[in-house]
Amino acid sequence: MKFTSTYDLIAHAIQNKMIVTATYQGHHREMCPHVLGKKNGRTQCLFYQFGGSSKSAGVITPGSPKNWRCIPIDELINVDIISGEWQTASNHSVPQTCVDEIYYEVNI
Repeated sequence: MKFTSTYDLIAHAIQNKMIVTATYQGHHREMCPHVLGKKNGRTQCLFYQFGGSSKSAGVITPGSPKNWRCIPIDELINVDIISGEWQTASNHSVPQTCVDEIYYEVNI
């Protein structure tokens, strides 16, 4: 399937519980998107990162409740979606502050 924007690709991933792979801040990331929308006029997504690495945490520990990432989608590069086991954390029901205007949210 061909997408015209990163936004459309992530929206499709949320609707179909697919994995997003991307590079952000020089780190390869494997993530499951949970919420897509805007905060202060900027399009952002709340992801649960389960693979790869990050600037703050180094190599990701799968299953950790600390793997939540709020990422501006215009800063993601090499974005792709793949099928696989969709992941979240035990603290997924904690209210998020990443997005004020929600356009897409995963149905858990």
